[in-house]
Amino acid sequence: MKTSVIINWKNNMAFETEINGHKITIDANEESGGNDTGPRPKPLMLLALAGCTGMDVVSILKKMKVEVEKFNVEVVADLTEEHPKHFFKMHVIYKFWGNDLPLDKIEKAVQLSDEKYCGVSAVYKKALELTHEIQINK
Repeated sequence: MKTSVIINWKNNMAFETEINGHKITIDANEESGGNDTGPRPKPLMLLALAGCTGMDVVSILKKMKVEVEKFNVEVVADLTEEHPKHFFKMHVIYKFWGNDLPLDKIEKAVQLSDEKYCGVSAVYKKALELTHEIQINK
């Protein structure tokens, strides 16, 4: 199965694409010759990981009948100093809020996403150090 994305140059450093019927613009900041009309490409790599694993975890917890009041995923990444600047480490922080949340089921959902379901993390693990932690809040 193949997937593709086409980006169209708009002006300066701005490009636009349509993915799943949604338009997305990427751009550089003004210091880099852009107009800051959209996000930069590298942070979208963090979004891809957070979205992929977050959707997995929500889906798995629903199947386990675990009710979470609030959930978010934070990805913190380290970028090299030298060119080509790239991420060499990403740390995923899963943050859950709710009463009497079963840690064992949450750990299992995160593990299943990390080891079996999240295609983004599977690729990233081949290129960088990928770690995670779980935080449960009331």
